[in-house]
Amino acid sequence: MRDVIQTTCDLVSRPSVTPSDEGCQDYMKDILAPIGFNIDAMIFEDTTNMWCRRGSEKPVFCFAGHTDVVPTGPENEWKFPPFEPTIEDGFIYGRGTADMKGSLAAMLCATEQFVADHPNHKGSIAYLITSDEEGPFINGTTRVIDTLEARNEKIDYCIVGEPSSTLHTGDVIKNGRRGSLTGDLVVKGIQGHVAYPHLVINPIHKIAPALTELSTTVWDKGNAYFPPTSFQVSNIHAGTGAGNVVPGTVEVCFNFRFSTEVTDQQLIDQVTSVLAKHGVDYDINWTFNGQPFITEAGLLVDAVVSSIEQVTGIKTELSTAGGTSDGRFIAPTGAQVIELGPENATIHKLNEKVSIANLQSLERVYYQTLVNVLT
Repeated sequence: MRDVIQTTCDLVSRPSVTPSDEGCQDYMKDILAPIGFNIDAMIFEDTTNMWCRRGSEKPVFCFAGHTDVVPTGPENEWKFPPFEPTIEDGFIYGRGTADMKGSLAAMLCATEQFVADHPNHKGSIAYLITSDEEGPFINGTTRVIDTLEARNEKIDYCIVGEPSSTLHTGDVIKNGRRGSLTGDLVVKGIQGHVAYPHLVINPIHKIAPALTELSTTVWDKGNAYFPPTSFQVSNIHAGTGAGNVVPGTVEVCFNFRFSTEVTDQQLIDQVTSVLAKHGVDYDINWTFNGQPFITEAGLLVDAVVSSIEQVTGIKTELSTAGGTSDGRFIAPTGAQVIELGPENATIHKLNEKVSIANLQSLERVYYQTLVNVLT
């Protein structure tokens, strides 16, 4: 059977900086097609996607992930060249080792072994892979899901291979994610000399009280699955570069990470109400990044939790913390979705690395989950 370490290295050696795939999906197809997967390439604009399925019956168990990686940053600051995977002290170094080519390798190796052991398994195994997860997420998983929905092809259970673990494989899995909503606000004033305040309208002064109110608002109290909704300002930009000029505008970017206790429309309505209350003249653009979702205890969660304990002895922690993932596009179709991958301590950093022991455990956990769900 295929070796998870070599497979990880083969994938990492392809410099697939988002939205480029650099042949990663062709490599995966060459593994999946010979063991009975039908390959459906879905290329949308600059994004390479694939939907692969073995079997035609339900339930459909899907591995989902991405072949694209974030840019390396200054390559001369890496311990080893980022696209020349290097093994040292029990780790594989390279861009994408943890996020998430190691997971893809573990999925492939687990699937190959499972099909060899259980050629007549129940239901279907599928792969939904994109090269647009680290980018603008316009032509990736969301468009594949739209295509599947249009032909009424449903995923029942899905593992997204995002790096969920902290120290050891499976010590944390994500059974949901918060929603994300971004506001890009331009506050309008009247530019002029600071010595003539009666002739200007200072947009910084106008927005400051509103931001104070927004930043201290209790949006909700969260629930058993989610922490309270948070409002965070990420950027403020104003000024002409001169110390004696009141600017004509100020730009403010803020983001909500929200629970299932509130909707995106309620957040928008409350923000606009606060801005109106403070007499702010503004334009705003909203970017909706995804709804919150939760997968409660059920077949998938139980199967994964059991697999982790069987393989590692760990009693896993269920969490909804962290950023967004492509699970937000899959869960609204009715699928049960969890995220399970290797340790995330170095993702997006210089000298990204993954523990070999954790990858080997991850392969076994994926294999055991297939056994628990499809036999």
